[in-house]
Amino acid sequence: MTLPLTGLRVVAVEQAVAAPFATSRLADAGAEVIKIERPEGDFARGYDTAAAGQSSYFVWLNRGKSSVVMDLTDPADKARFADLVAGADVLVQNLKRGALARLGFAPEDLRNRHPRLITCSITGYGEGGPLADRKAYDLLIQAESGLCSITGGPSEPARVGMSIVDVATGATAHAAILEALIARGITGQGATLSVSMFDVMADWLTVPLLNHEAGSSPQRVGMAHPSISPYSAFSTADGQLILISVQSDREWRKLAEVFLGEPGLGTDPRFATNVARVAHRDQTDALVAQAFATLTADQAEARLREADVALARVNDMAGLSSHPHLRRITVQTPGGPVRYPAPAPRVAEAPRAYRAVPAVGESLP
Repeated sequence: MTLPLTGLRVVAVEQAVAAPFATSRLADAGAEVIKIERPEGDFARGYDTAAAGQSSYFVWLNRGKSSVVMDLTDPADKARFADLVAGADVLVQNLKRGALARLGFAPEDLRNRHPRLITCSITGYGEGGPLADRKAYDLLIQAESGLCSITGGPSEPARVGMSIVDVATGATAHAAILEALIARGITGQGATLSVSMFDVMADWLTVPLLNHEAGSSPQRVGMAHPSISPYSAFSTADGQLILISVQSDREWRKLAEVFLGEPGLGTDPRFATNVARVAHRDQTDALVAQAFATLTADQAEARLREADVALARVNDMAGLSSHPHLRRITVQTPGGPVRYPAPAPRVAEAPRAYRAVPAVGESLP
């Protein structure tokens, strides 16, 4: 079947992660994505050499795009760029705030010239405000937004171990672009979109922020859940970590009976409700840890399944690499084929075939 965005043209003045994430999803859905690169290429091409000698970031986020080399300070390239935009449905850019306008391509001006055009600008802190001109990268926003303050163990703040801000921002931009395309199908009019990395993280941090403002500021508790107990990782007799989640008092009673072997703990006033278990978290965790310490990981998992308690192995990347639920795609790249995790959405009526990753200046068929 024809992919849903076949016939759509996207021009992307993009680099690094957030904007390429959004446009890679548009390309997966059939859009023609024209990636504008400097002569030296997107600097994300040099982040590492993990994917057949190429950057894992670039190979992940630039499949299915054509690369067009331009110097947007050069008059001839400006004219070429203007022609591309005139024929585009969507323009995505994550240059420094105001940079595209200084080159003569302010999004609002482009929209006036091309009423059906959808522009999406990705920034660090938005189009105004005291930090609007500050450079912004993933970990910087993790820190500035307060995300690091609730991540990690009690001793010190920590970063989330992948580019969570960039990916969240790219996913938000992707959704906003799709909404604008739907609206354009109804009204015939494009849209001027702006997505800031800080706004995305502030939105995602609503629950810890509201708890703080209600007088219960979140504390870093490592692998434990701040407001549910037991919801933490415990070590087995063979040194494996298993995370369990008890979501209701009924589940606690079943855990006490089947896994702990002490049914009376299910109705003990210290543990009978989640509020009580959180108030006595040290005692709750000690009881559960004691039971785990007598069992191997396989034994613990079997008993937890018998108790119908939610659980997960605390895996590392080796565990993910061999995980039975990991789906992969194979993508052709200038350095050879690379296999990596498949995008999450599955469309039964139109299985996806993923196009190649371009070299600098390479146009895909």
